Amino acid sequence: MDSSRRAVLAGAIGLTALAVETGTVHVTSPARAAGTREVADNPAKAAAAHEPFFARSSDGTMLVGEAQGEPQAPEILFIHGLRQSRLSWDKQFADAALAGFRMVRFDLRGHGDSDKPTSAEAYSDADRWADDIAAVIASAKLRRPVLVGWSLGGYVAGAYLRKHGGSQIAGINLVDAVTKLSPDLLTPLAGTFTGTTTSHDLAERAAATADFLAACFHKPPTGNDLQRMLVINGMTARVVNEGFVKTATSDLEPVFRDYAGPVLLTHGVHDRLVRLAMSERIKALHQGSRLSVYGDSGHSPFYEEPARFGQELAAFVIAATKG
Repeated sequence: MDSSRRAVLAGAIGLTALAVETGTVHVTSPARAAGTREVADNPAKAAAAHEPFFARSSDGTMLVGEAQGEPQAPEILFIHGLRQSRLSWDKQFADAALAGFRMVRFDLRGHGDSDKPTSAEAYSDADRWADDIAAVIASAKLRRPVLVGWSLGGYVAGAYLRKHGGSQIAGINLVDAVTKLSPDLLTPLAGTFTGTTTSHDLAERAAATADFLAACFHKPPTGNDLQRMLVINGMTARVVNEGFVKTATSDLEPVFRDYAGPVLLTHGVHDRLVRLAMSERIKALHQGSRLSVYGDSGHSPFYEEPARFGQELAAFVIAATKG
């Protein structure tokens, strides 16, 4: 990244956050008990408990993941966004509010340590994303998890429901999620990145990758976090985005409308990629769903306001898995 790009990122950190909250859900976490404080004070202890696993999808794609927590605890399966990785959820894996859950995360196909198929069809076919989730659930021996889908991860969660149904899913938390590929619901900037981050001009693609990462935040990461995220974003296969935008399954709103389980919608008010209207539409379609708007966050509220995110997710999972 050149000096001017670093300056943009550094300058963004100094912006005063806007205290805007609309339709916000405020909850406290039953999982925040005295016994979990030790994990919060010692994140390394949580990291040491990670259990790696591998899952082979229906087309042979190998997915790399890891689990944490007691196997009999309520389950959460985290699904990251485009150009990201399972490390996106580090703050959740070290969060005391979530220490009482069985948490699983993995790298999507084309991302991180997972296999990177070279054909566009590997990413344009919604059923392949769906089968990835089914493979992870089976390999991690999950019984009835809550799915947390961030950005592209929301689409992947919907693809799973579309093919495999929702009977084995306790609930869904959609985080600034893409549920319909529509210019009315995505920002013009998101459309621009579709072209620039897949450019065959290496210099343009590298610059666009850094810009895309910056656009994922209202309060950008710094230091080691920023460096690691830049590396991970650069690892993503170009064909992922090239293939995904060619999908014939562009609208998953009916799938979420018909899902019988509970839905929590989490959205940062300063999201520069996915309009708040995307989440508002699901709220209107799914009876009983809840929308929690984060006034201090952009596209990544789980990173920018992790304490609130952890408390709300813990309460949602407990309610969704009750009985």
